[in-house]
Amino acid sequence: MTITPTTDALAEGTEPYTVPLAPGVRAFVQPDGGWCLNNAGILTGGGRTALIDTAATERRARLLRDAALAEGAAPPTTVVNTHHHGDHTYGNFVFPEATVVGHAACRSETLAAGLQLHAIWPGVEYGDVTVAPPTVTYTEEMTLHLGDTEVRLIHPGPAHTVGDTIAWLPEQGVVFTGDLVFNGGTPFLLMGSLSGSLRSLEILRGLDARTVVPGHGRVTDPGVYDTLERYFRWVEELARDGRAAGRTPLEVARATDLGEFAALREGERLVANIHRAYAELDGLPLGSPLDLPTVLGDMQIMNGGRPMACHA
Repeated sequence: MTITPTTDALAEGTEPYTVPLAPGVRAFVQPDGGWCLNNAGILTGGGRTALIDTAATERRARLLRDAALAEGAAPPTTVVNTHHHGDHTYGNFVFPEATVVGHAACRSETLAAGLQLHAIWPGVEYGDVTVAPPTVTYTEEMTLHLGDTEVRLIHPGPAHTVGDTIAWLPEQGVVFTGDLVFNGGTPFLLMGSLSGSLRSLEILRGLDARTVVPGHGRVTDPGVYDTLERYFRWVEELARDGRAAGRTPLEVARATDLGEFAALREGERLVANIHRAYAELDGLPLGSPLDLPTVLGDMQIMNGGRPMACHA
């Protein structure tokens, strides 16, 4: 099912669409999964509707709402945020009927970040966004029920961020990973952990899901975990060798042949990931804040001197 915009037209090729995954379970996919084009989930059961994440702009969140209400479904009463980044949380306010659920750190980071995307990409038409953080939080695991549908929320520890949530539907064999998984895009560890991301893959593999809904990119299968692990191990080696040689993360990234990872979108994220790996090699706690202006500046250099483009 393709969602047709009801307001201004979206950029060609970025119109969201839904993918049925199991009875009462759909993925809301925003191609091509680049900056600010995240995925969401729509779950129905027992006469109720729940969402996994929202979207970066009011317009896109309203398209998600239209998709959720298709075929007479009830308005969502629960929104689960997989982490605090604005592309997954800005649209929460479009669902005033819903209780927003997330990890405790997702709530605190959402409040701390505020309208951070506005500062990074001021030219985007976000709409009249109001920050709506989780009002129900957990720390390790939590289970939701929509009729017969069980949704297990699992915190893997610091990984993409310090407040990530995996949404696992064991009966359907479907997992919504948030940005623990990028399919076709470069992983992004600026606010998380390299070693924690490797641990998150172990947790995801242990679920034995048949269908993987990544935070960005097309719906896929568990084979995507192997690509991510190779990437993380590669970044580990680059960082270890670069730090030993006394080179900066930017010097390492600029001198690196991307090899098999050249096809991944947003290759400029490599330098941010090396910054994160350096922090861990320096013994800083997982997820410790990095110097955001410095890292974003290095990413812009890696992007040919151009600011990264938000596609929402």
